[in-house]
Amino acid sequence: MTSGWVFEEAAIVFVSILAGIIFFYISSPSVKHEKKQQLEEGTSLIINFVLFIWAGKIVLNIHIFVTDPLAVLAYPSDAHAFYMAVLLLLVNIVYKATRKQMYVGTVLSALVPIFLGSAFLYEFIEAVWNDNTMSWSHMGLLFILLILFLIRYEQIRPFTMTALIFTIWSLGQTILTFILPYTTLYGYMMSLWFLILVFTISLIALIYNKRKVT
Repeated sequence: MTSGWVFEEAAIVFVSILAGIIFFYISSPSVKHEKKQQLEEGTSLIINFVLFIWAGKIVLNIHIFVTDPLAVLAYPSDAHAFYMAVLLLLVNIVYKATRKQMYVGTVLSALVPIFLGSAFLYEFIEAVWNDNTMSWSHMGLLFILLILFLIRYEQIRPFTMTALIFTIWSLGQTILTFILPYTTLYGYMMSLWFLILVFTISLIALIYNKRKVT
């Protein structure tokens, strides 16, 4: 029963990310070779993020993994594995950027639309297919962000757009925590401290970048 649920969730996430990639490809104003590079960088980080979630799940349950690895791999990941994956992903981005292996603006140009498109479709599937009524609120927030992105993505630099999107998203999610019993992202329950941390970092990045530009 658990393995079937895990397979269904993995399938929903896969379809959602695929939809996010398609949304990026359609909405991106970049020329073909730039779009291909952005997509390659963004897809690479998404794959790493999925691997980081699995690695986090193993590390957090290492005592069980040593004796029964299949039990850990078959069991659904929790929010702590998600948080660890986010941290490792940020470390990965910083490492590549400092080593000049990746231009941050290139990957952010792909990650933001992929995130918005995939998260929106995930919540839509949860609301319609799985009859999860709490998904409507998050889907409404993501819909607003999608409209904002489509209206302003050609006028705002990738770094600024990323900071703006995640500032509004984390603030909206924080407000939802006081309205709903809980809020999620890709099925992972978001803690209030995590949302406040994302909001604080995104807001600081937004202010810093605005002052740097002006």
